[in-house]
Amino acid sequence: MNIKKFGILPRVLIAIALGIVFSFFMPAWGVRIFLTFNSIFGNFLGMFIPLLIIGLVSAGIAELGVGAGRLLLITVAMAYGSTVLSGTFTYFSCSLAYPHILGNGLSALSNMDMSNALTPYFTIEMPAFISVTTALVLAFILGLCTGALKGETMKGFLNDFRDIVVRVITHVIIPCLPFYIFGIFLQMGAEGHVGAVLGAFLKIVGFIFLLHIIVLLFLFLVAGAVTRKNPFKALVTMLPAYFTALGTASSAATIPVTLQQSLKNGVRPETAGFTVPLCATIHMPCSILKITAVAFAISLSMGLPCDFGTYIGFILMLGITMVAAPGVPGGAIMAALGLLNTMLGFDANMQGLMIAIYIAMDSFGTAGNVTGDGAIALIVDHIRGEKTMPKPDSEITEL
Repeated sequence: MNIKKFGILPRVLIAIALGIVFSFFMPAWGVRIFLTFNSIFGNFLGMFIPLLIIGLVSAGIAELGVGAGRLLLITVAMAYGSTVLSGTFTYFSCSLAYPHILGNGLSALSNMDMSNALTPYFTIEMPAFISVTTALVLAFILGLCTGALKGETMKGFLNDFRDIVVRVITHVIIPCLPFYIFGIFLQMGAEGHVGAVLGAFLKIVGFIFLLHIIVLLFLFLVAGAVTRKNPFKALVTMLPAYFTALGTASSAATIPVTLQQSLKNGVRPETAGFTVPLCATIHMPCSILKITAVAFAISLSMGLPCDFGTYIGFILMLGITMVAAPGVPGGAIMAALGLLNTMLGFDANMQGLMIAIYIAMDSFGTAGNVTGDGAIALIVDHIRGEKTMPKPDSEITEL
């Protein structure tokens, strides 16, 4: 069977399972072989992250520079506000709930030594040519100026550079991720840590799913209050988009269904044709929810700073960098890796855990994002009133 027929989620789950099983009988020298691969791959990720940010974020921001003027700004502001509000809500929910729901699991995690005796045979240093913060600033400058100037030459360059970055992600990083995650769980199993990790994170996954439902209910309650429509009926109408996204794990691939269900909610075709594709790019409330919840658990267990000042800065920056996420498998967590390192102090092992847990829930986050797009479309359509909007493609109208 061709392994490419498997999605990234089945491969990651298989890698986790095999890592745990192999840890029971693989000798230390075998474990160190995989640790050597993980060391090299982790250094490559660190070198590539600034390029990823420049390539994806700058092109994404540049494409927002051409749109529907005032309503474009309103839609972007609402999508960003929804994303940041979701992350902030998640922070406070986790700070209140984790000490109770994790209990002994949190203590077990806090006593773990993530840099135990097993070490790689060798490592290859790959220092990044630019820091993550500088890459973010450069991406903002390039994206905003290119969008404002509407320069086709520079926009073409940014789009080509984005295609290069996406190709590296899809043909190098994503295929290697299962081996990387296999090595992480192989090491944890060999050192006796895997039970504590899995026990704690199974509880975290359940808690995240509960927060996921609360965020969607909140979005549609707000949309219902603004538009004076039944929020629960509107949410139920969007469920086909939710279940489609569960299967595709892609906001972009779900756009036709999201459009169709938004129209059934009474959103005008020209409004839906404008807001739904845009929100598929910038509205990530459930993705930031997952990243914040898992990051907080790791920070809390490892004794890293968990204060609101640290996390609100991380959430505000993450809401911007996730413009890079759509269309790239696991794109949100990839875009977040640099911030996890520079703002929260995560090392390579912690980042690996983040990737494994995030991808295990990836389709649920995508489903929540596209369902929430329906709430944004309702509000924008209400604000728009009878103002003129860009004409959509005929295919959208026919939906």
